[in-house]
Amino acid sequence: MKPYELLYIISMDHDEEAIAALIAKVNSTIESIGGKVDGIFQTDPWGRRRLAYPIKRFDEGYYVLTHFTAESEPLAELERVLKLSEGILRYMITRRQP
Repeated sequence: MKPYELLYIISMDHDEEAIAALIAKVNSTIESIGGKVDGIFQTDPWGRRRLAYPIKRFDEGYYVLTHFTAESEPLAELERVLKLSEGILRYMITRRQP
């Protein structure tokens, strides 16, 4: 299993409960593909931040950073869920150094 880092931005038209539910959905998707959310800061919500440029008419977004380990093949399923999630504006999955 390889270490990965997922950074995603949630749109600000969601309230705190909806943001927490979306974070839980992403974490459960990682576990359902055989991955494991790990590290000291398993899921680190950075909070509300201003975007560098407007995305879908939003000037601000809620940033979340998640560290996890998984195999590389099932990451396509995670990307599919992230693309289809209505509240996620952008996401980026990168491989961390072990």
